[in-house]
Amino acid sequence: MSVFGAEMGREMEFTIVFQSILIITMMIIIGAILARTSPLNNETRTLFINMIVNVAMPCIILSSIFHVDMNEDMFRKIVLVFVLSIIINVVGIAMGWIFANLFQKGSNRTREIALLSGLGNTGFIGIPLCAALLGPEGALYAAIFDAGVDVTIWTVGVVMLQKNRKFALQTLKSMINIPTAAIVIGLFAAFFNMKPPEIIIGLTDRLAALAAPLAMFYIGMMIMGLQRGIVRQSVPQTWVPITVKLILLPIATIFMIHFFNFDAVLIQTVLIQSMMPTITLASILFARYSADEQMGALTTVLSTLLGLITIPFMVYIMSLFIN
Repeated sequence: MSVFGAEMGREMEFTIVFQSILIITMMIIIGAILARTSPLNNETRTLFINMIVNVAMPCIILSSIFHVDMNEDMFRKIVLVFVLSIIINVVGIAMGWIFANLFQKGSNRTREIALLSGLGNTGFIGIPLCAALLGPEGALYAAIFDAGVDVTIWTVGVVMLQKNRKFALQTLKSMINIPTAAIVIGLFAAFFNMKPPEIIIGLTDRLAALAAPLAMFYIGMMIMGLQRGIVRQSVPQTWVPITVKLILLPIATIFMIHFFNFDAVLIQTVLIQSMMPTITLASILFARYSADEQMGALTTVLSTLLGLITIPFMVYIMSLFIN
């Protein structure tokens, strides 16, 4: 009976993930259709990013904190997720660097390949997906994991992209953003058992629901904005970061986590976040530091599309190890 129950559990989990990915796919298609009538330009890009990053994502974080009972054990788990996030990100970057030097010798895009291999879309896709699959606790862990990605971006990422390879204290300013502030404020309030009025909780719950649709619409519009010539030129350089990010890094994370006796929701959240496609911020980050912006955008789009296939598959493999 226990074996049968485990099999049933895996089937149900896989079904939920598949349905979530199917919904995400439909949202991306809607975004692509919207791009036909309202193409993505600088103004609309800024509007989407502001709504997602400055409104929807902070509300997911706050909503998760409001619905999770905070105690000393929970705070220990939050610190653990943050540390694991940084470790997994750095491991992915290192794997991308090694594979780029092994299979694309002479390429002048090694630093871009390395970063695209390790940094995942843990905010735009990861937080909403973990919220749907694992509830408020999973969404909270996902937000903390995403904070670890942000720290990695603005420390390791910036150092790699800068020509002088030095870390400037001014880069820390980029880590001070509204989602990070939401984590700090929410955890501070939870630590002192300060609950906001029900109307505030209701508002954050409703605004949090905007995150997934807006993010997927944005990705769909990005897809329609890619130029064919750029796609043909950059595709040969994208297979390394996509392979590492969608397959090799999640497998490495599964084996790494398998040896520790962590909480089930924590394990599932960390593993799901490790499976996320390349970070949407890549093209913006590369443009800022005179790297290959188009390669960043293309890798983000291709890995997102392929992730619709690989994420359910990797979740099924995950279920074989943790059940």
